[in-house]
Amino acid sequence: MKAVGYQHSLASSDPAALLDIELPQPEASGRDVLVKIAAVSVNPVDTKIRSRVAPAEGEYKVLGWDAAGEVVACGDEVTMFKPGDQVYYAGALNRSGSNAEYQLVDERLVAIMPANLSYEQAAALPLTAITAWELLFDRLELNQSSLKYPRPLLLITGAAGGVGSVLVQLARKLTSVCIVATASRPETQQWVKELGAHYVVDHSKPLQPQLAELGMESVSHVASLTHTDQHYPELVKLLAPQGKLALIDDPVGGIDIMPLKQKSISLHWEFMFTRSLFATPDMHLQHQLLTDLSRLIEQGQIKTTLQQTLGTINAANLRQAHALLESGKAIGKVVLAGF
Repeated sequence: MKAVGYQHSLASSDPAALLDIELPQPEASGRDVLVKIAAVSVNPVDTKIRSRVAPAEGEYKVLGWDAAGEVVACGDEVTMFKPGDQVYYAGALNRSGSNAEYQLVDERLVAIMPANLSYEQAAALPLTAITAWELLFDRLELNQSSLKYPRPLLLITGAAGGVGSVLVQLARKLTSVCIVATASRPETQQWVKELGAHYVVDHSKPLQPQLAELGMESVSHVASLTHTDQHYPELVKLLAPQGKLALIDDPVGGIDIMPLKQKSISLHWEFMFTRSLFATPDMHLQHQLLTDLSRLIEQGQIKTTLQQTLGTINAANLRQAHALLESGKAIGKVVLAGF
C-alpha cells in the first residue's frame, strides 16, 4: 500500500523529511477495524513527532492522527462496526498513523462520521474535538454545576487554532459559560466570533487591561492552548480563587506551580492519547463522544473546522502542511484527501 513516512528527524523544508513509500497492507484482528483512508488532517503533534522522534534504524515511521474513511475488514472481536461503514477517528499515538492507504484502529476509538459531512470535512475533526471535549468536561468539569461561580467565565488562549475552533463551539452550545477567546489578527478574531465567542481579546497584548475594559476582574476557568509559558504569570493573576487552569501544549522550560497555591488553583493537563496509550477502562468514551459529536453536527449545532485542503495525500503536500502549522499562521484545520 502507498504511505508517507520518514527515517530521520528533519526540518519540514527538507525533501527527505517525509517520503512516499510502499508498505505491506495490514490485516485486522481482535478489536481492530481496517480502514481504507479517504482523507486526513494534520495536527501539531505530527510536526512535533517528526522533528523529535526518529524511528529505528532502517525503519519508517508513519504519522497521522486524524482520519476519515471506510471500514473494509473487522477483527473477530469487533462488535460495533461492519465493512462499508464510513467512520472517523484520531487513533493511537503508539501505532502506525493514518498517512497510509489503510490503517488499523481499535474500534473503541472510532465512530460513524456525520452523515452530512464529506470525508474531508469529517477528517478535520476527531483529534481536536476529542481534546476540546475532554478539556471542557473531564478536566475543567464545566458540565457540573458550581456554587462558586453562578456563570463561569472561560478564557481560551489561542482560540483560532484547531482545538480552539472546536472548543469555542462546544462551550457555546453545551455549557452556559461566558467565553472570552484570544486571537491576534483580524481574520482570526472574526473566525472565533463566528464560532460563538462572546468576547475576543488580543493575546499579543497584556490580557488583564483588556478584560478590565470588559468589566471582568477575574476568570474562573482558563483553557491555555498555546504559548502557555508566555502567558502563565498573567493567567495566574487573572484566575479567581479556586479557579481551574487546563493546558494542552508543552511550555518551554516547564512551569512553576507554586504561584497556584495561595488561590487553590487546580492545574489540569489534557492529552487525548492518554486513554489509548494506557488502554484505560474508559477508553470507549472516545467512541461515545465522537458519536455524540456526529449527532450535534447533523443537527447543525457544530460545524467542521476545515479551512484549507492541500490536495492528495503525498509527501510533498504533507511537508507543505507541516510547514504551515509550524508557521503558527494556520486557522482551523488543514486536510488532504485521496492517494
